[in-house]
Amino acid sequence: MDLTRLLPLPPATRRQLAAALSQRLLQAALVALLVGTLCFFMTRLLPGDMAYRIAAGRYGYDMVSTEAALAVRAELGLDQPWYMALAQWWSRLLHLDLGVSQVTALPVLAEIGHQLGPTLRLSWLAMAVSLLIGPTLGVLAGLHPGGWLDRATLATSVLLRALPSFLLGLVLVLLFSVQMGALPAAGHGDHGGILLPALTLALGLAAVSCRVARDAMVQVRGTAYFAFALTKGLSPAQALLRHGVRNVAAPVTAYLGVQLVMLVEGVVLVETIFAWPGIGHALVHAIFGRDVPMIQGTALVLGLLFVLFNALVDAACAFIDPRCRP
Repeated sequence: MDLTRLLPLPPATRRQLAAALSQRLLQAALVALLVGTLCFFMTRLLPGDMAYRIAAGRYGYDMVSTEAALAVRAELGLDQPWYMALAQWWSRLLHLDLGVSQVTALPVLAEIGHQLGPTLRLSWLAMAVSLLIGPTLGVLAGLHPGGWLDRATLATSVLLRALPSFLLGLVLVLLFSVQMGALPAAGHGDHGGILLPALTLALGLAAVSCRVARDAMVQVRGTAYFAFALTKGLSPAQALLRHGVRNVAAPVTAYLGVQLVMLVEGVVLVETIFAWPGIGHALVHAIFGRDVPMIQGTALVLGLLFVLFNALVDAACAFIDPRCRP
């Protein structure tokens, strides 16, 4: 197959694209290796008997016994040296095999595949709501710096960023579920169950993107080309659409890379609070059950998602601002 027909780009651009893709693949491989290895050592260093905790996860704390813990230790080979267990995980990783859950005895890939969909739905909805709220209010505040909307968004942004995710989630539950009875407090079976966890994540993200968009709009508003657009007869709305939106979108999009870290951290906490059946919820349960393959697998997938989303953010920045292109 002739790839030049599929990619009708100049040779220099194709070489730059191939170099950027190779860099991302190398970054993903390093993330997989480092995240999995760190998770392995962190779970090994946790206090307590790993075999007993796994047996408790399988049979329940009331039914677990010393004999059950010994049987689990022998079955899973937990008494073998740590370097042999780590070498086995590295070997399986080279074959794209994340192993089997030590608690449920199901393949880790199958469990993650089952939980990844709800996490992606929650993440995309939270990001969409945050982009709808934050940059819109930020641009409006930046058009009139020092006005009442600017001061109100500043106070709200500081308040939202000061509130931890779990506290913000509890406030939303008290308001929308307990007081108003409009939305379910937790779970995923009821209609609208995704709204409160998505809103919890979105408000924290929108608080930052609002200020980034506001500062970018203030800079654009003070430029000569924006003043010239108004001078030549364009209305403020026309000048904003033709000369402001794209220049404001560049820093907001670039900052999405930083917000992805907040999103990954928030997903783990928010899914646990709202009992949302995603990968973050599974990671917390795996940590409590000392399910090492599940911990390594979920952390690995979260790390790879972070690399993938950052690559998409870089591509979006290059599309918006030609100066960012390689």
